Amino acid sequence: MSETPIKTPVEIDTTRPGLARMYDYLLGGTENHPADRALVDEIAATDPGVFAAARANRDFLIRAVRFLTEDVGIRQFLDIGSGLPTQDNVHAVAQAIAPEARVVYVDNDPTITVHAESLVRAEKNIEVVLGDLGRPEDILNAPGVRRLLDFDEPVALLLVAVLHFVPDAEDPWAAVRLLLDALPPGSYLVLSHVSLAELDELAATTDRAFEKRSIELNANRTKAQIARFFEGLELLEPGLVETTEWRAEQTAPRKVSDMVIYAGLARKN
Repeated sequence: MSETPIKTPVEIDTTRPGLARMYDYLLGGTENHPADRALVDEIAATDPGVFAAARANRDFLIRAVRFLTEDVGIRQFLDIGSGLPTQDNVHAVAQAIAPEARVVYVDNDPTITVHAESLVRAEKNIEVVLGDLGRPEDILNAPGVRRLLDFDEPVALLLVAVLHFVPDAEDPWAAVRLLLDALPPGSYLVLSHVSLAELDELAATTDRAFEKRSIELNANRTKAQIARFFEGLELLEPGLVETTEWRAEQTAPRKVSDMVIYAGLARKN
């Protein structure tokens, strides 16, 4: 990791929920505050399975990274919307198999990137970058990205549980395409996306909970709209499925929550 720290002066507003800290709470972590827990608990009052859904999403990420590292031989990972690198995150999984694996974590919350850097400061082959999926060119040109990743070699682009926070008006499909266009053949896209399109009661409750905290959620996208992110790529088996169904052990529960999170992994040829 670079010895130059992120120099953005930030203070954490513990009175407002943060997406990364909410996710940490959902996964059973301790890097969260009362405001984060309150918003999660409000949603969980309608669907207690959201905790299991978050765990299933993280388990999908672990399986995907393990598959790419062990079976495919990928050694570079660009994790956008990464949140806090805790709870079995990408570098822990990849480097347990291939210590030389390189990981760039990108998040648009400066409080998270500063905190994330402190968490991985002693780790090797890791960069933490402040960047927004709505400005993909800035991510691709960020010094930390260019310093650690070789764009002449395959890269795994990870967009796990982040695109449902990017509104249609910002054309997230174009942003994903621009990122993929910068990667060489043999690269991969790993993606998961919440969909509440057919869950009226849960969608209404979740939307209200987020709106009260001025957080925009775009979970009304259908499976077909989510599938558009994979256009032009080779979608690997079992295709775009719920997280619990993506190459999971046969004993894994097939339904853990009312909430639907679709997941898929695809290759750029």
